[in-house]
Amino acid sequence: MNAHLPVHEPTNALRLVTQAYMSLLLIAFALMPAQFIAYLYFQQDPTLKFENHLFHELAIAVATLEGLFVTYVTWRCYQSSGEPLLRWLTVGFLGFVLVYSPHGAFTEMAHRNIWLFLLYGPASRLAMSILLFVGLLSYNQPSDEVERRSVPRAWLIWIGLFLTMDIAVALIAYSPYAGHPAIRLSMEGGALVFSALNVTAMLIRRLHSPLMVIFGISVAWFGLSSLAFILAAPWNHMWWLAHAIFAGGFFLLSYGVVQAFRTTQSFSTIYSQEEMMARLAESMGETKRALQQLQLSNQRLERLAATDPLTGAGNRRHFIEHISAEIARAKRSGAPLSLLSIDLDHFKDINDSRGHSVGDEVLRAFVRTCLEAIRPYDSVARVGGEEFMVLLPRATLDTACAVAERLRSTIERTAFDVGAHPSVGVTISVGVSEFGADGDTLDEFLTVADHRLYRAKSGGRNRVIVA
Repeated sequence: MNAHLPVHEPTNALRLVTQAYMSLLLIAFALMPAQFIAYLYFQQDPTLKFENHLFHELAIAVATLEGLFVTYVTWRCYQSSGEPLLRWLTVGFLGFVLVYSPHGAFTEMAHRNIWLFLLYGPASRLAMSILLFVGLLSYNQPSDEVERRSVPRAWLIWIGLFLTMDIAVALIAYSPYAGHPAIRLSMEGGALVFSALNVTAMLIRRLHSPLMVIFGISVAWFGLSSLAFILAAPWNHMWWLAHAIFAGGFFLLSYGVVQAFRTTQSFSTIYSQEEMMARLAESMGETKRALQQLQLSNQRLERLAATDPLTGAGNRRHFIEHISAEIARAKRSGAPLSLLSIDLDHFKDINDSRGHSVGDEVLRAFVRTCLEAIRPYDSVARVGGEEFMVLLPRATLDTACAVAERLRSTIERTAFDVGAHPSVGVTISVGVSEFGADGDTLDEFLTVADHRLYRAKSGGRNRVIVA
C-alpha cells in the first residue's frame, strides 16, 4: 500500500535551509577545538601541570604505531588507484611518524635538554602540513603510472630526507640558538599557516566530497593544535590539549583513509549522499527498464514457444496444454467443450504443382480465414503439415457442427491470393467431437475427432462429419 502513497518532494527553500544547516554544523565541528583552547587560555591557571613521562612515552608509542598503520593503508590505496593525493598523504604520514617518534623517545631528556625533547613535535607537524598542502594541490590530477607507484628508490629518498630532518633537529637542539623563541614559533607557526592554506584552497576549489570534507576538518584540527602548542608551555593543560586536538585530527583523517581503502581505494570517487541518491535513482531506473525489456523478451519467447512460426497459429504442444486446461474447466463448470479436427484436401498436390512457397502462403491464408470465422475466445493450432485443430469452449456438438460447416463453406468459396502467383482454391475436411459425449479423457476426445476427420476424407473430402 505504501507504494501508492504520494511522494512530496521538498521545496527549494527547505533544501537551501537544510543545506545551510549542514554547512554550519560542519563549520562548528571543524572549529570545536577552538572553544576548548579559548576556555583553557582565559579560565585555567597556566601554572597547573601534569608531568608524567611514562604516560607521554606510551601516548607517543601508540601514536607512532597508528601512524605506521595508517601510512601502510594509505600506501596500499595509492598502489591501487595511483592518485597523487594518496601519494602525498603517504609521504606526509610517513614523515610525521619518522620525525615525531623521537619526541617520545627523548622524553627523559626533558630535564637535560628540553629542546631535544620539544622541537621534534613542531618539526613533524610542519613537515606533514606542507606535504598535505602539496597533496591537496594535486587533487584530481591524473593517476600515476603503475610502474611509478612501486619504485623503491623514490620512497627511500623520502625516508632518507626525514631521517636527515631528525639529525638537523638534534643539531639545532644542541646549538646556542635552540632556546630562541623564533625557532619553535617558526615551526609551529609554519604548520598553522600551511594548515590554513589547506583549508583556504579547499574552500576556493569547492572540494566537498565526503572524504575531502573529512580531510578539511582534520587539517583544521591540525592547525588549531599548532595554535594550542604556541599558547602552551610544556606539561601544562594547554600542552596536553594540543596533543589531544592533533590526535583527534589524525584519527579523523585516518578514518577517511580506511574508508577509502574499504570502498573505492580512492579519495576522488567516494560520493556524497546526494550523489549516491542520484546514482541510485539512475541505477533503479536502468534496472526497471532492463526488467521491462526482459519481461517483453520473455513474453516474446513464450509466444514463440507456443506458436507455429509459419502460420502464427498455436503449436501442438501448447494446444494440448490448452485443451487440458479447458477440459478441467469444463469438468468443474459442466459447460460444453467441442473440437474440430481439420485437414486441407489434396494439399500435397499444391506443393508439388505450385511449389512449397505457394503452399506456405495457402496455409497462412487459411489460418487468417479460420480466425475470422470463429469466436475471439476460440483457438486454432497447427498440429501437422496441413492438419489443424480448433477448440471451441462452451460449444455443444450442434454448435461446433455449425461453426465447422460455416468454415468449410467459406474456405470452399475463397480463392487465396498468393502474391504474384495465380490465386489458389482449396477445400477442407472436418471431424467434430464433444467432450463427455465422445469421451471423458483427453485421448478419447482427440481420437474421436481424428477418426471423424479420416471418415470425412475417405468419404469424398470437403465435408464435415459429426457422428
